[in-house]
Amino acid sequence: MAFVRAIVQGYERYGIDPSGALQAAQITPRELARPGARVTAAQFEALSDHAMQELDDEALGWFSRRLPWGSYGMLCRASLSSPDLGVAIKRWCRHHRLLTEDITLALEVSGGVATLRITEHRPLDEAFREFCLVTSLRFLHGYVCWAIDSRISLRDATFPFAAPPHGDAYPLMFTPDVRFDAPGASISFDERYLALPLQRDERALRTMLKRALPLTVLQYRRDRLLGQRVRELLRSRAAEATTAEALATLLNVSSRTLHRQLHEEGTSLQTLKNEVRHEMAVEQLRRTNRPIKQVALAVGFRNEKSFSRAFLQWTGHAPRDFRQQGL
Repeated sequence: MAFVRAIVQGYERYGIDPSGALQAAQITPRELARPGARVTAAQFEALSDHAMQELDDEALGWFSRRLPWGSYGMLCRASLSSPDLGVAIKRWCRHHRLLTEDITLALEVSGGVATLRITEHRPLDEAFREFCLVTSLRFLHGYVCWAIDSRISLRDATFPFAAPPHGDAYPLMFTPDVRFDAPGASISFDERYLALPLQRDERALRTMLKRALPLTVLQYRRDRLLGQRVRELLRSRAAEATTAEALATLLNVSSRTLHRQLHEEGTSLQTLKNEVRHEMAVEQLRRTNRPIKQVALAVGFRNEKSFSRAFLQWTGHAPRDFRQQGL
């Protein structure tokens, strides 16, 4: 409801009565004033859509000048022809500067991590600041997920204000790793998403823009890098990633979603486990002189016998023969 109140503040800035927008979203004055009240995604979509058109300001009063109806559609269209996600984000950030000078968005890449960062160039009204920063990041995150037809799993999110009373909503909008009182607003994710090609065309964009707001409220389901991320966790955090439930927790998804999305990619958790164990076993046998029993334990087997049986199935050779023959 804090974000609903921010929209009402936008109406007050323009001297317009918000009752029509609240009625369209079925939000009563009593609910608006009630501490801790919540609204559904559908209610928020109806309210935002009504307000943006009635105020002719897609920024809803945040900035020193209006962002007329269709401004964010222009940003989407300007980046749609990009060859990959990295170029699309850079175009979005560059064209966003044409709309307002109050904030800028920039993409930074370092150490395999891509970070979208907001810089504030003038003090934003406290009534709008939180809503502005949160929504600016969610707008872009929702759009780029749609553009590559993939959930972009966030590593962390930061915000330059104290944790609000409704701070429990932030993990749902972003990621469980949210930090408040940070130097600035940002979201970070795996750099490899930037190389993914865009999957949408102009026709799909026209359809999406008819109902674009759900992309800023709801998390995109499919993750095209999920299989790769599972492999990495099985290698780098093997002691923690022992079960589907543990892996799902590390990935911020449910175990059911984990199994379903891997199935959609044409693989399974057991297949990925076997592939990683195979790769790690080959590395151990080629690069170390550790006893076979220790290699078996290191790659996740309970005993040497079960490891030898699996290795024979993978390679057609027993582990000892594989090492001795220098295969």
